Amino acid sequence: MTYKSIFAPGLFEGQTIMVTGGGSGLGRCTAHELAALGAHVVITGRSQEKLDTVLAEIAEDDGSASAYSCDIRDEDAVRATVAAVVQERGRIDGLVNNAGGQYRAALKDISTNGFQAVVRNNLTGTFVMMRETYTQWMQEHGGAIVNIIADIWGGWPGMGHSGASRGGTWTLTETAACEWAESGVRVNALAPGGIASSGFDTYDEAGTRWIQEKAMPVIPLKRFGTEAEISAGIVYLLSPAAAYVTGTCLRVDGGTPNWRGGWEIPPGGKTEPFLGFHRGSIPRILQEDPTART
Repeated sequence: MTYKSIFAPGLFEGQTIMVTGGGSGLGRCTAHELAALGAHVVITGRSQEKLDTVLAEIAEDDGSASAYSCDIRDEDAVRATVAAVVQERGRIDGLVNNAGGQYRAALKDISTNGFQAVVRNNLTGTFVMMRETYTQWMQEHGGAIVNIIADIWGGWPGMGHSGASRGGTWTLTETAACEWAESGVRVNALAPGGIASSGFDTYDEAGTRWIQEKAMPVIPLKRFGTEAEISAGIVYLLSPAAAYVTGTCLRVDGGTPNWRGGWEIPPGGKTEPFLGFHRGSIPRILQEDPTART
């Protein structure tokens, strides 16, 4: 089986595209689609074991990829990784800033260290990746950057530290889109809503219960999204079809931010999920709740 992308074969032939957090979840799926479309994909992450697994998968599917173990919180490591990619590949045409993380906690319970750790990972790490990719290659050659944020509209109770960092990434995206336009660099964001990825299985019992009982019922389209639906949005923003798109955010969220609580979402209304990722699977916690399956 191969990736069932809706985009034209060979779309990114000859290009090198970096995907941070490429060892699992959305990053893994995106790396597979980009490789299937002809790109050489450079995946980064903290777990070499996970990166090696994805490399083996892409090779088995006749794609081209390489991997660098890199913690985006380490400025020197990021600078060295970008330099190594430029030296090895001679170019960086696209960057997908996907790496990040958070945990559920009320603001009153978040320690200063915990808050700073999430901001350092989600916001500062993204900034350093953007800056180094721009100054080491894209400033002179152009390119496209996609920053993955989240459904932060109206605040994010229970994840205030992540909402703050993702909101910062959004304004960072807008700023870079303006400042770097003269170099032919497009910078956009993509905000996933509830997506059925392996990340769902990292939540504790309370988080799992919230996903199953609270999150899905308030999605107007009455289902979670798929990894392939996120990847398709990323591919569009990287593609020539988005040549006049910069400084914007593509929401892929089933309409969730549009619900304000005053309207009872009726049953039904599901759209058919796009299941392009041939190696994708339904997270364990959704398998346990058939009503929440995509």
